Amino acid sequence: MGEIEPTTEPHSVDVRQVSKMFGAVEALDTVSVTIRRGEFFSLLGPSGCGKTTLLRIIGGFEAPSAGDVLIDGKSVIHQPPYLRKTNMIFQHLALFPHMTVEENIAFGLRMKRQSEAEITKAVREALTLIQLEELGKREIEQLSGGQKQRVAIARALVNHPSVLLLDEPLGALDLQLRLQMQEEMRSLHREVGNTFIFVTHDQGEAMAMSDRIAVMDSGRILQVGTPEEIYESPATRFVARFVGHTNLLEGRVSETSHDSACEVDCGGITVRCGAQHGVTQHQPVTLALRYEKIEIKDRGVEGGVAATIVGRTYTGAVLRFRLRTDSAHELVADIPNTGRGLQYREGDAVSLHWADDSVTLLVD
Repeated sequence: MGEIEPTTEPHSVDVRQVSKMFGAVEALDTVSVTIRRGEFFSLLGPSGCGKTTLLRIIGGFEAPSAGDVLIDGKSVIHQPPYLRKTNMIFQHLALFPHMTVEENIAFGLRMKRQSEAEITKAVREALTLIQLEELGKREIEQLSGGQKQRVAIARALVNHPSVLLLDEPLGALDLQLRLQMQEEMRSLHREVGNTFIFVTHDQGEAMAMSDRIAVMDSGRILQVGTPEEIYESPATRFVARFVGHTNLLEGRVSETSHDSACEVDCGGITVRCGAQHGVTQHQPVTLALRYEKIEIKDRGVEGGVAATIVGRTYTGAVLRFRLRTDSAHELVADIPNTGRGLQYREGDAVSLHWADDSVTLLVD
């Protein structure tokens, strides 16, 4: 496939109909996605979904079986990694333990045979950027996990890549350090303005850091959107289950109205949904209802679904209730650990309430 001329589109990366086979295994199935210039974009999905394979194809470490990849409007499908405007931070960082912090950061510049004056200046600026100015002479093994992360980022950014590729670089850190590094990485992205493509299986991590997210499963991209769009309006059952905590109810559309609202019969529960376009009466559908969208009230409050609390778990910020409706549906509700939620106990008969527009109707 020949190269195409650069475009004026504000796209940093354009993946076009990319497939990848490993023998008889299809790792990517005709994937297309456009990533905007300067965007923090996350590839989110479970292990084996194809997200790292897609990242490696963008970086040139794997060749696609079909399709094309454009970076800054120019096809790079035949270019090796070192000729692409990308740099990759691997899951295990791949820092050189026999080199100092400064030597690690300078490695790529020395490979490009830049002058010592240029290297010294660039390394000094990089150390200031990652706030490790006093640790330049330190050996890598003398650093903490978070400091190693910063050095890996600096070593990549010092080469001025158009696109920074990050393959689960926070996966080996403990929870508190991961949360700290999420904020630091987001702040660094805002400061440098490069395009970041971040691979993770942690939906909380993707939600906290990304401008947009692509949710992947079985070698396909199921949905692309902002964190709010992915969370509030999942496009498929998989996305609804994988991102956040969701009750799923199976049913059939029992009534539609002129304002596109509808009612769904879930076998003993009739659920009213907000505006839904394209559904027809008697159509089988799935309803997604987030745990935190359910409100628990005393039994008998008008307009609710009668249920009994069959389990109660204290998780700190919220109380998690397992509930069985009088029509034998199993639901879970997360109630803030304040106010009325504290009064309910296992065995209590209650009434469940939620807003019509809290329900997402899925037809996949």
